[in-house]
Amino acid sequence: MAILSKIILFTRQHPIIRGMVSYAVIWPTSSIIQQSIAGKRWDSYDWGQVARFGLYGSLFVGPTLYGWIRISTILWPNITVKTAITKAVVEQVTYGPAALVCFYFGMSVLNNKTFDEAIHEIQLKFWPTFRVGACVWPVVQTFNFLVIPERNRVPFVSACSLVWGCFLSYMDKVSHDAEENRLHQSNSLLLHN
Repeated sequence: MAILSKIILFTRQHPIIRGMVSYAVIWPTSSIIQQSIAGKRWDSYDWGQVARFGLYGSLFVGPTLYGWIRISTILWPNITVKTAITKAVVEQVTYGPAALVCFYFGMSVLNNKTFDEAIHEIQLKFWPTFRVGACVWPVVQTFNFLVIPERNRVPFVSACSLVWGCFLSYMDKVSHDAEENRLHQSNSLLLHN
């Protein structure tokens, strides 16, 4: 019990760590959930994708989201409906697009794609993903900024991002499936010629 108390105290003293740990668990979990929905089971999961989601979530999303929430609290310290909505809208037009570009670029790099392939991935998926996010995140973040205490805002968002992570996992997987189909068709054409 003493170890658990020390861990809790440490995360209270270093809230960025709490966000990093929550994303290190929630994002890989979302990848597993998405793969399960797609019909995969324990022996057929893409464990590389699960690991990439954990790495990206903990080392990029957790710290950058923590930074954004700290900055927004400094810029708008009062907790009112107006400031909560303002923060959510500003986040949707600043942090949201940057986070999506970084996600698609980062996941492409982690999948050993070239720079040009990563840019193509962003061009292909940014707007469809952004449109879905624009319907979800302003509502979630308005609630977050209005109701949730500052020290718990990153963990709250990470819990909400479980569903978002499933969606991003699906969007990330779409390109892998398309690439596999393209390679399969190319190989089939070569074999028939």
